[in-house]
Amino acid sequence: MSRIGKKPIPIAMGVDVQVDGRQVNVKGPLGQLSWALVDGVGVEVKDGNIHVGRSGDTPNLRALHGLIRMEISNLVDGVTKGFERTLELTGVGYRAQIQGQILSLNVGFAHPVTVSIPDGVQATVDKQTVVLVKGIDKRLVTQVAANIRRVRPPDVYKQKGIKFRGETLIKKAGKAGKK
Repeated sequence: MSRIGKKPIPIAMGVDVQVDGRQVNVKGPLGQLSWALVDGVGVEVKDGNIHVGRSGDTPNLRALHGLIRMEISNLVDGVTKGFERTLELTGVGYRAQIQGQILSLNVGFAHPVTVSIPDGVQATVDKQTVVLVKGIDKRLVTQVAANIRRVRPPDVYKQKGIKFRGETLIKKAGKAGKK
């Protein structure tokens, strides 16, 4: 039995969980999310907890058991607390601006690069070099943050680029000079 899959998910106050056939709907103070279940994995709500179980012991079902449990746990956390990722722009002249749902990045190219922010995600810019991405869907928030980071990934030689807050970069030495 999966150690992660068999742990019950506590339901926070103000969160409503409904299981409609193969669909799990979670509604909370910040919004509503849903997850589609696969065949062989079931979800039941009892005693203020969500329990995830599986019908067989095939390798595929064993893998999906823990995954679905964590996805439903992320739904509950998302509608109660939300998720956020912080990106830092490091480099001379690097800056970001937000206009509506369009993030404009000046990161050393000849032109500004624009990244569109989808519905359900909010992006804010602090001090022109810190971008905060927030939302209730963990997958969507981290994908948007990864798309922003992909514009100019951090360079290990010059320590310039867009990196996640808390990400450590080990500076590499350049080529040795000729003698």
